[in-house]
Amino acid sequence: MSSTILHIPGLTPSPHHSEPVPLTESSPIEHGLAADEKNPYLTALGDRVRALRSRRGMTRKALALHANISERHLANLEYGVGNASILVLVQVAGALQCPLGELIGDITTSSPEWLLIRELLEQRDEATLQRVRVSIGELLGTGGGNSGISTRIALVGLRGAGKSTLGQMLAQDLDYPFIELSREIEKFAGCSVAEIQALYGINAYRRYERRALEETIQIYSEVVIATPGGLVSDVATFNQLLTHCTTVWLQADPEDHMKRVTAQGDLRPMAASREAMDDLKGILSGRAAFYSKAQLKIDTSNQSLEETHQLLRDQVRQTLQLAAVN
Repeated sequence: MSSTILHIPGLTPSPHHSEPVPLTESSPIEHGLAADEKNPYLTALGDRVRALRSRRGMTRKALALHANISERHLANLEYGVGNASILVLVQVAGALQCPLGELIGDITTSSPEWLLIRELLEQRDEATLQRVRVSIGELLGTGGGNSGISTRIALVGLRGAGKSTLGQMLAQDLDYPFIELSREIEKFAGCSVAEIQALYGINAYRRYERRALEETIQIYSEVVIATPGGLVSDVATFNQLLTHCTTVWLQADPEDHMKRVTAQGDLRPMAASREAMDDLKGILSGRAAFYSKAQLKIDTSNQSLEETHQLLRDQVRQTLQLAAVN
């Protein structure tokens, strides 16, 4: 039985050009295509791929490796230059751990109810969408927002924001236990975070991450938790965090993130990149919308460590006291 190859107009490569045209990151228009000549759908598709990659904290080289496609082919896809076969999109979606529908933007066309719900939510602002999300979580019993202020304090943000240092200081001030979720993940797995990802893959790591958070929530009613920077990549785990914890986003300038991570001797996400700062800014950009769901926000770049701790302590104490009064 012969196989049939499905061709989709605008997506399937030309049989005469099976190999994508080389492309440099700094100059995506070197193919002779002006920006206004590119197909709007392919441009939007590339934007979604870039956004998902940044949210996952992956470099282009890492994503290409996981998707088993060439880095220049992925670059073409991200810049909306050339055509991408449906099989390449399936590979990219698999590497990004997302449904193909999310990649191509059609997940909400899967049923009449999805379409009706989508129509109700279209053009709503972020505040309205958040209220709807929390209401849906309460209706389904899955959470998604705090019905009250929790004495579990979870610090979120990119590595280098100060979660471990400030978390320990805050826990000592509140006389709460301090939990670094990465260490709990390693206890469950019996090996380091790097070994988990190398041996079992990112999906296994996310399962350990969710399990560690669930157990921490079950054991402690009062605790300060330093979370991994990529926790927001798994929306189910992030929903758990938002539901059961008072969340604080520790923000920092990209330059401060880089300095602190370098001082720790840890450049894991940028290890293979010659443009480490651009990668870091991309990760920040991809995750900022999720970090911003935290109830409290502290900028750790504008003052000393002690001043930042004072600001964090005051905001957390004020929040907990308000909750106690209510």
